[in-house]
Amino acid sequence: MKLLFFIYSLGSGGAERVTANLANHWARKGWDVTLVTLASHTGDFFALDPAIRRVSLGLAAESSNPLAGAARNARRVLALRRTLKRVRCDVAISMMSTSNVILALASLGMNGVCAIGSERVFPPRLPLGRIWEIMRTRTYGGLAAVVALTQECADWLKANTLAVRVPVIPNAVPWPLPEQPPKLNPAALSLAGKKILLAAGRLSPQKNFEALIEAFAEVASRHPDWRVVIVGEGPQRPALEERVRRHGLCERVLLPGGAGNMADWYGLADLFVLSSRFEGFPNVLAEAMAHGLPAVSFDCDTGPRDIIRNGVDGILVPSGDVPGLGRAIEHLMAGDALRARMASSASDARSRFSVERIASQWEGLFDTLRGGRPLQARPAAGSARKDAACAPLSPAREGRADASRSMDIQRSGVSGRGG
Repeated sequence: MKLLFFIYSLGSGGAERVTANLANHWARKGWDVTLVTLASHTGDFFALDPAIRRVSLGLAAESSNPLAGAARNARRVLALRRTLKRVRCDVAISMMSTSNVILALASLGMNGVCAIGSERVFPPRLPLGRIWEIMRTRTYGGLAAVVALTQECADWLKANTLAVRVPVIPNAVPWPLPEQPPKLNPAALSLAGKKILLAAGRLSPQKNFEALIEAFAEVASRHPDWRVVIVGEGPQRPALEERVRRHGLCERVLLPGGAGNMADWYGLADLFVLSSRFEGFPNVLAEAMAHGLPAVSFDCDTGPRDIIRNGVDGILVPSGDVPGLGRAIEHLMAGDALRARMASSASDARSRFSVERIASQWEGLFDTLRGGRPLQARPAAGSARKDAACAPLSPAREGRADASRSMDIQRSGVSGRGG
């Protein structure tokens, strides 16, 4: 079985994490896996199995005007098409909306390549812009399938695009969670003896951490032994720090930065909270629960309601209801027995979203689309295969992959982040 993944970059985003997890899983099974990005490999955040062939097209730079953008996207389509012909994969999987459009165009008329798109966010919450929306509507019909993370997303795609097959496959949660740089030591915060309310994600408007700070500010005085830790980095750091200062919570709300060793932080925490305005399928929520953390989350579109079993392993709060978020947080902060009961149930996420279980759903889709032909593992080719993995398939212009500007990238019509 020969697989090819296509994604804008392998920076520190949710879709990128999912791509790396699946690629590594199938590479370890002995499948021939190629991972292609528009951005340079120098911006990679996630580690890949040495057997994976890594290809950088070097076409990630933004365009100065629509005409230049059209020309650049034509080059992207042609570059990917050349790569598809050279790799001769059985299945090509694109991750995120604009990558799906590029793959649909690049694979047009190519017999033997099963092209599958994958939406990683609820489309209405992150519009692509007029031209890309039109392209998504018209080109999705050229893909063998477009995978959605939730039923809400699948329903939208069926109603608003020409996609012919829209299966729902959630994200997987690897166990144990892989670790990569940067490593941030929780012990450096001197939190011994304190209870921890953990949040994690890019410090961006989407994650809405200002709502978490406001909610905690309402209950903090009644729970002096609790601390809030928000792990992540991003452009909203100054605004969030100012909000913390304004509430006099500098010793109670901590923003230590981004971390690649999230398992250590989940292990430290007592409760997890997700305050996002919207999501696709929030990896951090599923990861936290897999580590036995009860969770409080806004019931935003989409994902939290597919992960949290309300009242069993966490609490869902109406989206944007900051006072309600504060009440739910306080309810669990005050209830040690309730937290323990929910924590016991939360760890079920480890099996509910296991890589093996989710990968088997993908494999079932491959089998169906390929007419029932069985999937067979390819024997590892030892050192010769590793040498091939290091060889570029096409000349790569070293485009700078700045993973920290996901929202700007999508607005420019280059890519879209998803959970």
